[in-house]
Amino acid sequence: MKIKILFLSLLTAFSCSQQEESKNNINSKDRVTQKVDSVLSLMTLEEKIGQINQYAIGEEMTGPSEKGEQAEKRYQQILSGKVGSVLNLLGAENTMKLQKLVMENSRLKIPLIFSYDVIHGYKTIFPVPLAESASWNLDLMKKTASVAAQEAAASGLHWTFAPMIDVSRDARWGRVMEGAGEDPYLGAEIAKARILGFQGNDLSDPFTIAATAKHFAGYGFVESGKDYNSMNLNREVLLNQIIPPFKAAEEVGVASFMNSFNDVDGIPASASEYLLRDILKGQWEFDGVVVSDWNSIGEIVNHGTAANLKEASAQAINAGSDIDMEAEAYITHLATLVEEGKVEEETINDAVRRVLKLKFELGLFDNPYKYSDLTREKETIQKPEFTEVAREIARESIVLLKNEKDLLPLKSNQKIAVIGPLAKDKDSPLGNWRAQAKAGSAISLYEGLEEAFGTENLIYAEGVKLSIGPNTFHQKTEIEEKDKSGFEEAKKIAQKADVVIMALGETAYMSGEGRSRSEIGLPGLQLELLEEIKEVNSNIVLVLMNGRPLTLSWEAENIPAILETWHLGAEAGNAIADVLKGDYNPSGKLTMSFPRRVGQLPIYYNHKVTGRPDSGPGMVFYTHHNDVDSTPLFPFGFGLSYSNFEYGEIQLSSNTLEADGSITASVEITNSGKVSGEEIVQLYIQDEVGSVTRPVKELKGFAKEKLAPNESKTFTFTITPEMLSFYRKDNTFGTEPGTFKIYIAPNSATEEYKKITLQ
Repeated sequence: MKIKILFLSLLTAFSCSQQEESKNNINSKDRVTQKVDSVLSLMTLEEKIGQINQYAIGEEMTGPSEKGEQAEKRYQQILSGKVGSVLNLLGAENTMKLQKLVMENSRLKIPLIFSYDVIHGYKTIFPVPLAESASWNLDLMKKTASVAAQEAAASGLHWTFAPMIDVSRDARWGRVMEGAGEDPYLGAEIAKARILGFQGNDLSDPFTIAATAKHFAGYGFVESGKDYNSMNLNREVLLNQIIPPFKAAEEVGVASFMNSFNDVDGIPASASEYLLRDILKGQWEFDGVVVSDWNSIGEIVNHGTAANLKEASAQAINAGSDIDMEAEAYITHLATLVEEGKVEEETINDAVRRVLKLKFELGLFDNPYKYSDLTREKETIQKPEFTEVAREIARESIVLLKNEKDLLPLKSNQKIAVIGPLAKDKDSPLGNWRAQAKAGSAISLYEGLEEAFGTENLIYAEGVKLSIGPNTFHQKTEIEEKDKSGFEEAKKIAQKADVVIMALGETAYMSGEGRSRSEIGLPGLQLELLEEIKEVNSNIVLVLMNGRPLTLSWEAENIPAILETWHLGAEAGNAIADVLKGDYNPSGKLTMSFPRRVGQLPIYYNHKVTGRPDSGPGMVFYTHHNDVDSTPLFPFGFGLSYSNFEYGEIQLSSNTLEADGSITASVEITNSGKVSGEEIVQLYIQDEVGSVTRPVKELKGFAKEKLAPNESKTFTFTITPEMLSFYRKDNTFGTEPGTFKIYIAPNSATEEYKKITLQ
């Protein structure tokens, strides 16, 4: 009887708030606030704490079964409304079952949110995010996120922990595959595209899911590229290099932020009042949800700022971490902390309001089962048009790094030797974080070549063996380090071929979370195999499959053609074959610099001007390594084409920019090649003098357009004071008068510029 009365009270509260809406004609945001407060007023402290408690669960939670003590405890908490969201429960049927249990057994019948890591596709797998970023195609990246959202939502999911928008400069860090590279401006633009793709225009649309901006903040700067490590940076770098993508995410209405594992200024990010209260919820007025990363509240104890989980709970909730993922910190300790006066109940209320607000925005209070539609699931998963999108983005993500003597595209009727452990691998192209992809479901390179060139023109040898472990998140794949027994067969077929395609690189699980590497050259015996093949046939096209930049100094010097294909997803083989055959002219450009040697890391284009940037001939007292050139092997923004693009001189509408005005910078570009091609034109600006040290140049704009052979086109960029703004010496954001260098170029290594003055 009590349950019925309480539920009727809940419905009455909604009805009253809706009547009040019509009287006052209040906006939708205020309506949601009223509904949230109506629910909150009916909740006990324990029920409030339950809403900010999140667990990872499996199918055993969808009904009575032999669960084990820990699982049974969680099951009972779910039924009693002491869990607000879960992760890793998948499928319309499973989510329907568990949601029904909650709605039938909990006191207030507040629906669950179902969440999952949908990183680069759900069932239809797209290129890993670093690869996608190399396309510089924001519309297409928005589309792939939208497809991922449609499939995930049709499988009963409401919320993804993506996109990862950490700026990262060290290729040793395995999670570079999950982000957009080293540049804060491009990272911000890609963050907006992906968030809008996931969320659409209305979160209540059952084909959209809530997005998460992660990891807030600084995770990409971990020392030595070692995952979960400490990091050391100053506030100026935090504000000018790390924060911009997160600010962009907030501006487009991202539903949630996720904490990072690292500390900032000696405080674990999950307990950082500066990040969460001062910046995110204070300066930016973010009204969404902040979720911890997996057990990151528990790890506050490991960081050493809390003696135990209870202290960690107080630090995290007071700092502004709304949801505890998997630490069991809040559910265990918050009620006691409120009793002891160490946490105010209003602090918990604020966190709960944010969770309830998201549930209202998703439409779960109107229909808790709206995402759990078996018919829609069958109709949506892996639609044929989704596969077409996967092939399109995969082609645009490929970067041509070298093409001596126009070895590419391949000529008709050539005898092609295909060699390498990744040539027939149907699993590695899926990449890490492949959600619900079926293991080994990608189109392999060899399959793509068969379709494009015919089996009669191909000969194959593995060369080096590939070992693949069981298909789990902890899967380990290895490339042979000792057995050279396949070398001789590979050399024999190379001798018979007109051209050799070498498929080398990393397996899917050599990059990603927890996959940091101290050496980032070709693993195992691959480089030795490549060297021996070159001795018998120098017409080599090196097809790289990897999730991070690699050290390729020998390869760049000795191999005539190099194609960076990353881990391209389900349509990898077809996309690579499209480029090799010339059916698609490669247009991708790097979003992370490739080092010459690992000792250069971290290496990035927008570094600071040091006190000793260079010196005269024969001098050694300046910033450099004595044993390697200071420049990257392949710089940020670099990528070749089967076309040739000639840049004219930069033209400025004025040399002076007023504080409230704008000027234009333009350049004429001509395709002097024989085929149509897309060029990614990049605008860089250098602030010559600032109140704090400034980078040598910063990306501030780009455009991607196709030019026909002999076609010329003028590319124009509008420069405003906002583009010249930064966090200054006093930590305020704005401009400073002075001179600026303007570059319009094919990549970041350009040295041609014009100057302007900001009044």
